[in-house]
Amino acid sequence: MKRKKSIPLNEYASMLINASLAEDIGSGDLTTDSIVPLTVKGKATILAKERFVIAGLLFTEKVFRTLDGDIKFKRHVNDGDTVNSGDAIASVSGRLANILKAERVALNFLQRLSGVATLTGRFIKEIRGTGVKILDTRKTTPCMRILERYAVRVGGGENHRFGLFDAILIKDNHIKIAGGVEKAIKRVKEKYPKGMSVEVEVKNLKEVKEALKCGAAVIMLDNMDTAMIKKAVSLIGKRALVEVSGGVTLKNVRRIASCGADFISIGALTHSARAVDASLEIEKWNQRPRR
Repeated sequence: MKRKKSIPLNEYASMLINASLAEDIGSGDLTTDSIVPLTVKGKATILAKERFVIAGLLFTEKVFRTLDGDIKFKRHVNDGDTVNSGDAIASVSGRLANILKAERVALNFLQRLSGVATLTGRFIKEIRGTGVKILDTRKTTPCMRILERYAVRVGGGENHRFGLFDAILIKDNHIKIAGGVEKAIKRVKEKYPKGMSVEVEVKNLKEVKEALKCGAAVIMLDNMDTAMIKKAVSLIGKRALVEVSGGVTLKNVRRIASCGADFISIGALTHSARAVDASLEIEKWNQRPRR
């Protein structure tokens, strides 16, 4: 479906974490710097406050250790595990001032990514046994795509193209400008005559036939009802891979998956996932702050 490209996840996460800490702390934490001396050390626990799938613990740990390399982070669960309300996710120990300064950014990564993984897992559960693969889309939080795609994989989904640079996907506006599906595919094949497979978005059976005639490798059925999806899948046979996209929900994904497509792409995995509820609780410290 796409040309593979290596993405340095950890390196990118480090840059994003540094930017996030700078955004939150700025020139200093006015409250913590007033109340908690750097000499005060202690321990805190990250707790789940509802049931969800864990994702992003590596990045949560990186936040604390980016701010203070002496902070110790101990995981009690791993990415992909399901936790329930009250479960301990991780323990954090070291200078309490720095733990508090890193708290919100660390939890933001954990809550956001776990939300994506949890929603993805719910879709995967709904289509279990159909053989259909659930894909993400480019409808991601700006600058968070690489992490959110990771969370989709943790939840059991798979990744579509990363960006505009690593795969060809002819969409409705391309088709409109080119003057039709056939003309759009022809232009792409003239530009890239070797080695690049072509995916094209279609909205009716006429466009499906055009895509087949031009040798599209993947045909995306956009916003079709299940009756039309079934007709399109039958028409395509095994001459191209079939992707369904548009209007997919937890209520209808099983019905769509039963139509025989190879993939279902769902923007909601990343653009509509609710952040899960988790908190950091200070448990003990070695001295009381001075009054």
